[in-house]
Amino acid sequence: MTDKTADLPQPAAVQRPSRFKELWEADLVYNLRRSPVALISLIVTLVLILAAVFAPLIAPTNPFDPASLNLMNGFSAPGVPNAFTGDTFLMGTDDQGRDVFSTILYGMRISLFVGVAAVLFAMILGITLGLIAGYVGGWIETIIMRIADVQLTFPSILVAMLITGVAKGFTPPAYRDEVAIFVLILAIGLSDWVQFARVVRGATLVEKNKEYVQAARLIGRSGGGIMLRHILPNVLSPVLVIATISLALAIIAEATLSFLGVGAPPTQPSLGTLIRIGQGFLFSGEWWILFFPAVTLLTLALAVNLLGDWLRDALNPRLR
Repeated sequence: MTDKTADLPQPAAVQRPSRFKELWEADLVYNLRRSPVALISLIVTLVLILAAVFAPLIAPTNPFDPASLNLMNGFSAPGVPNAFTGDTFLMGTDDQGRDVFSTILYGMRISLFVGVAAVLFAMILGITLGLIAGYVGGWIETIIMRIADVQLTFPSILVAMLITGVAKGFTPPAYRDEVAIFVLILAIGLSDWVQFARVVRGATLVEKNKEYVQAARLIGRSGGGIMLRHILPNVLSPVLVIATISLALAIIAEATLSFLGVGAPPTQPSLGTLIRIGQGFLFSGEWWILFFPAVTLLTLALAVNLLGDWLRDALNPRLR
């Protein structure tokens, strides 16, 4: 007996698209390609981040190495040869002869590190408290959310200044400069966790009543396992949007605190510290010491903020 199916035409093998093509045609990438503002913001953000990461390789000099400084190069105008040494600097020098371009690259490393670390800390704290408040409920939810409401009545910069002052008060004077960066991260993170907690709590209240959570309870999953393995992945989309926007705000908060003299120490200057230093020379004619760090900070914060706005619209199902 012959097999009649052997004479039938076999379907052609379906060629699976490449992983690169799948990513290129994904929703986020497609929306990014259609948004010139978001695309430019992404490119600017990546360029600034890479410039900060590879600052030791890009910077002409190490501006914080005393052996590489020459006081004779002090107050050199951008692109103008120094009258004493003949050296030319792209963005000029400050009063100590430090190359402003190099100080911006190194200062941007501190600003980005503080901003990213503070947002991660605020995100972890806010997600944890938001999940507990939304899932457990009861008096625990009441305490967490009333603390959040009280903190919202104060400007975040004032909360950060208060935390910075209290932390420095408990730190011995000899170690204040060494722990200043970590105190700054703690202060900004504790002042920004509320928005993460409120969003995650609201999303958790919706998700915990759905069928997949009820099924997880029936099979004996613990409350912590349900929150981490089932609810958390479904509330991350708005959290990512908030984190992107919060990064720009954290960078500005760090610059504000450093400008006020309660942030990064002079031994580890950030963009805010450089702006504070340059502000003292603005009215004496050395405008470049303030201008270039301020423009860098504005560009970085604006690019990250525009990227966050695009991400918020791209992940909003109502706008698709």
